Amino acid sequence: MSKLLKARVRGIYSTALTKLLLDNGFEIIQPSATIRKRFNLEENPSPPDLKIKDRHDLQGIRVLGSPEAVDVFQTLLHSLLTDVLTRKWSVQIDGIYKGNVVGVEEDIFYVELGNGVVGVLPKCEFTEGNSKQIIVQVERNRIGSILPVLTTKLKIVGKYAILAKNSKVGVSFKIRDFNKRAELYALGKKLASTEWGIIWREPAANQPKEVLENEIAALKAKAENLSEKAQKTETPSLLVDGLCFMNVEFPAISKSQLDKLRASLVPTLNGHHFYKSCGGKVSAALGMAEKLLKEGKDITEVEELFKQQIAAEFPEIGSVVDVIHVKPSGKVLYLGQATIENLSNRQIRYSRTIRASGFYDGLCVAKEAGDKAISETKIGEWWITTKYFSKDGELKGAYININTPVEVYPEAIRYVDLEVDVCISPDGAVKVLDMDKLEKALEKGIISQKIFETIKGKVEEILERQGNAEAVLN
Repeated sequence: MSKLLKARVRGIYSTALTKLLLDNGFEIIQPSATIRKRFNLEENPSPPDLKIKDRHDLQGIRVLGSPEAVDVFQTLLHSLLTDVLTRKWSVQIDGIYKGNVVGVEEDIFYVELGNGVVGVLPKCEFTEGNSKQIIVQVERNRIGSILPVLTTKLKIVGKYAILAKNSKVGVSFKIRDFNKRAELYALGKKLASTEWGIIWREPAANQPKEVLENEIAALKAKAENLSEKAQKTETPSLLVDGLCFMNVEFPAISKSQLDKLRASLVPTLNGHHFYKSCGGKVSAALGMAEKLLKEGKDITEVEELFKQQIAAEFPEIGSVVDVIHVKPSGKVLYLGQATIENLSNRQIRYSRTIRASGFYDGLCVAKEAGDKAISETKIGEWWITTKYFSKDGELKGAYININTPVEVYPEAIRYVDLEVDVCISPDGAVKVLDMDKLEKALEKGIISQKIFETIKGKVEEILERQGNAEAVLN
């Protein structure tokens, strides 16, 4: 690392990730009271290079930061977590682009930003007449969406201040001290130009006047450079760097590895992050159980009591659950409801009734409403074997889907599909499908080289196990 990068961490993964970051040269700033005590950290109000918080579904984290900091963190995750997936957004948040208008609908313009990315600009903000070129900025609305939201109300964002084009001086509402607000407002009036107003950010409250003046000077230089670059640069192109956004997925193995990091610091039950991601009663019961561990209770007894408490929350044989099939891109597919047929001795078997007609790719067989799919896997196994039967019980073929190990939640079975399938016809013919899609996921940085090599090894293992494939079909 060229400099000491600063990270702010919040959420259910915060203890494990704080340890991971500290062990690898990051500085933790703005720590929560718990993290401050747990790691013996000092209060540090510095602005972060990296902000980390939970995803809404608790299956991973959302990361926002400088491109350098996000790159370093991504490399770190790929090197230390076996099945982690990292998805960078295709544009930079607050990034300013010179784009091409490529389409229009009733209320919006479509603007090409480069690399095949198109954003949407409200029609009311487009004032360039018949021009097909426009300077736009990526808004913070709908971060991570396929079509970024754009604006022509440009801002140059710094650590302590924001230059806002054609705007007035403002002070963050998070700065509540009246005297400090007045002081910053007066300084902003002094430094602002007719073209660019100044909005002071929360960290400005703790900085000396000289630091703030230097930042405004640097931001003004950026604004001047933007104006010059906009005239010379071809479209589409990025004119001013923004922040990088990354959506991180922690499947089963990554959660377990994060458990071990946490356990090196505080009493932690096996499966801690999985149970936390369940939310509700399960997460609450976990908190109570780990409180007993802190009090010195025997871990075996606590784990047994905990499992008894939460047993009723999880499915059993005969339960109906959703099947959540997550693509490497992050797209979530709900494959319908399944009935649990076995959940013992680390074995998982469930069945689904096919509701829509279509075609089983690779099997060259029609998919018909009423077909039955029976899926089997084991806890910790990297694939699911699914056999497809007609209404009359005739075998149509089988897929061995390569995926992260399955997690069984209170109301769902969940895994991340890793694109590759081994397809087996009733006559025993075997095909390996979609290895090229896995290669694309590697090229995009969604998966690590480690996962890629693991999947190649799993495919070879499956083919060796099946031989002529009769073992799957019988």
